[in-house]
Amino acid sequence: MKILVTGSKGFIGKNLVAELNNLEYKDILHFNRDDDWSLLEKYTKECDFVFHLAGINRPEKEEEFMEGNANLTSQLLNFLKKSNNKAPVLITSSIQAEQDNPYGESKRAAEELMFDYEQQTGTKIYVYRLPNVFGKWSKPNYNTVVATYCYNVARDIDIQVHNPDTQLILCYIDDVIKELTSILNNPIIVEEKIFKIAREYQITLGILAKIIKSFKESRNDLMVPNMENELTKKLYSTYLSFLPENEFSYELKMNVDQRGSFTEFLKTPDRGQVSVNVSKPGITKGNHWHHTKNEKFLVVSGKGQIRFRNKDTTKVIEYNVSGEKFKVVDIPTGYTHSIVNTGNTDLVTIMWANELFDQDNPDTYYVEV
Repeated sequence: MKILVTGSKGFIGKNLVAELNNLEYKDILHFNRDDDWSLLEKYTKECDFVFHLAGINRPEKEEEFMEGNANLTSQLLNFLKKSNNKAPVLITSSIQAEQDNPYGESKRAAEELMFDYEQQTGTKIYVYRLPNVFGKWSKPNYNTVVATYCYNVARDIDIQVHNPDTQLILCYIDDVIKELTSILNNPIIVEEKIFKIAREYQITLGILAKIIKSFKESRNDLMVPNMENELTKKLYSTYLSFLPENEFSYELKMNVDQRGSFTEFLKTPDRGQVSVNVSKPGITKGNHWHHTKNEKFLVVSGKGQIRFRNKDTTKVIEYNVSGEKFKVVDIPTGYTHSIVNTGNTDLVTIMWANELFDQDNPDTYYVEV
């Protein structure tokens, strides 16, 4: 199957082409704004499906809206008619087509051209009215406010929130691409005139700004964003794609003493926290018990022994652990416990606790194993 993608270098086009390659569609015909019309005419003779994504939304002159949206669509359809090619055509429009502004009018004009083309030729067309699409490879100050906010926050540039109560409708690029590519093998049968992406999200501008700012702060407070919330998860993925290339990494605060170190890594409001504990050879850490706090220990380097004793008995339970074979050890409540480095190199242990450390209520009571 030969697939023509107009606007293949744009935000949606780049993501679409990447997924078409993942799906092993090998014959993809690219047409972009700087290409000669003769190339588009050539491709419209041979293509089996058209994704018409090319358009313009932030021109220098107002008249460019109509030229870049409606006129380009007209030229594409005329070439298809000329070659009598009835390949299905999918066009991405905008919810702005419902508005009486230059951009919306140009998008609505392109939609009408598609509907007329379908009536004249009997060709199957798909008109998708998209809301604010966000995701990787979008452009700040061009595609979406999400891209602008992510770009600015990642660089400590102030973001403008003129009206925090402004309602936004968002959809995620991967959801868009999944639906668009599904049509290749499973054409939509229902006689819809205008299609929408099934998964959309509503949010206010103020809350959007607050969430994206929290992503930046998470490097300081170590709090993992709420990945149970679909929108937050997708916004976080988008934010990371806007990190400056020299800021992919960040340092953690290491609490160091003669015994080794203890470093908090990740925290969550409801699933506890993860830390990294390093013990020098011969060092014992722990010798305490908890009422409610429980932990999991995973030694990833070195050799050690984890020892337990129910605080009301004398029986000691021992587990030998090492980085040579990963073994998770649960730390039950009511058992005083310790971990000793029995090797001659640093003992590195990943520690998970079911709750965040609370200095005012540490739930930690020191008793020798």
